[in-house]
Amino acid sequence: MRHRLPLLAASIGLILGGTLAAAYPAAATTNQATGGMVQPGGLMELSNGTRPAVGIPQVARTTVTSSNWAGYAATGSNGTFNSVSADWVQPAGNCSGGGDQYSAFWVGLDGYSSSTVEQTGSEVDCVGRTAEYYAWWEEYPGASVVINHVVKAGDQFAASVTFEGNNVFQIYLHDITQAWSLTTGPKLAAAPAARSSAEVIAEAPSSRSGVLPLANFGTVSFTNAEVNGAPLGSTRPVAIEMQDGSSSVSVSGLTNNGQNFTATYSGSRQGRPGPF
Repeated sequence: MRHRLPLLAASIGLILGGTLAAAYPAAATTNQATGGMVQPGGLMELSNGTRPAVGIPQVARTTVTSSNWAGYAATGSNGTFNSVSADWVQPAGNCSGGGDQYSAFWVGLDGYSSSTVEQTGSEVDCVGRTAEYYAWWEEYPGASVVINHVVKAGDQFAASVTFEGNNVFQIYLHDITQAWSLTTGPKLAAAPAARSSAEVIAEAPSSRSGVLPLANFGTVSFTNAEVNGAPLGSTRPVAIEMQDGSSSVSVSGLTNNGQNFTATYSGSRQGRPGPF
């Protein structure tokens, strides 16, 4: 969290599975230079500024280019996906460039072609030349919730999102290295969920003014990725590469029976209008 910037409001303590979290109206921090609230997680935008058609399976499209997501998405008709899980190692932020920059890493259901996302992950923000790390969960378009625990570069994360029926989801995030975990317990989604996609993603977060500059995270390694209890690769997922101006994030092919891949940063950018 960027403690040098003003918080949006007084924090609201939530006891979730024994973990104290701080909830803010829309994000962890504010930044007047970027037009307001930083929102980790959210909907995918294609590089041409549009979004995939709602509820239409995308399995025939093996690769798409996005302005804010990189990774893999299993896609299908409404009601197809009930769970997603993966592990990753928190990358270190290379904050040698100028200005504030942001990178998030997460697993989630929805958001590829639907208007909601149920997700959890970690983030590194470059505040000038200082890298700051935190974790969060979100049921977009509801408010994101920052988890009040230490996160450091090199931490090993395990995460899952599970549909439990009646528009209720359980969100789980475990920082194995720092020995803390969060389980939300049954939680009603902020809006009816299509469950038409499941994702493992590296993302350029957004603010109200659009997609924010992407922090240089080097390479993030995702492992043990599963959808509906089966390897991610068994779903014929769409590969998503990020490209916007001079910045890009490429993704490797799936390995280890379709469960592992890497996403690698290249270049820099100044941000652009996005879905928020």
